[in-house]
Amino acid sequence: MQEEKYPIKLWAKDDQPREKLLRYGPAHLSDTELLAILLQCGTRQKSAVELARQLLKHGKNDLHELGRLSVKDFMRIPGIGSARAISIAAALELGRRRHAGLSLQKISIHSSQDIAHYLQTLLRDHHHEVFAVLYLNQANKLNHFEIISEGGITATVADPRIILKKALEEDAVSIILCHNHPSGNLRPSRADQYLTQKIRDAANFFDIRLIDHVIVSDEGYYSFAEQGML
Repeated sequence: MQEEKYPIKLWAKDDQPREKLLRYGPAHLSDTELLAILLQCGTRQKSAVELARQLLKHGKNDLHELGRLSVKDFMRIPGIGSARAISIAAALELGRRRHAGLSLQKISIHSSQDIAHYLQTLLRDHHHEVFAVLYLNQANKLNHFEIISEGGITATVADPRIILKKALEEDAVSIILCHNHPSGNLRPSRADQYLTQKIRDAANFFDIRLIDHVIVSDEGYYSFAEQGML
């Protein structure tokens, strides 16, 4: 094994992350090596691999935990400035969207359970409450997904006018409301119930159907439709 004090360019070709990826493909690289490629280079004190190892350790050696960290969290590591932190955050977000996109292609839009799985993938890394809407066309296919508002640890506010304006812009025939509960508690609050009824009634005036309101957390999901609350 190469001594880490030597620059990566002095390592054997098979040990250099970029050369290794070109020769064997990305699947043959460790998480640390892939992160090192994103970092592009190290510092005077540390190679890119050492820096990547420290970054991964910051995420408890777990890519899921790493994805929960912010750009500011990455920048707390000596040697990682804003440019590198932004690159890492962008790569993690692309992975998250790819996973969510693949999930959505396989689901029936009528299944609250599958929709919840899709939403968990998109919203699981938020430490605060996020309110989003799925806009569906006449064939019940997803036209558009948009985060409408972001709040604090316990609550967020969604404006029905913004939601319905977007629905008209997207030619949506139906919508699904969704938000996360970072606390893990899946029971809807009175505010959740009131907002759902308000949006449902307003949507009816435009012949837009509210199919469901799904609350997700790492613990599972809660569906207004499944619970007979719509």
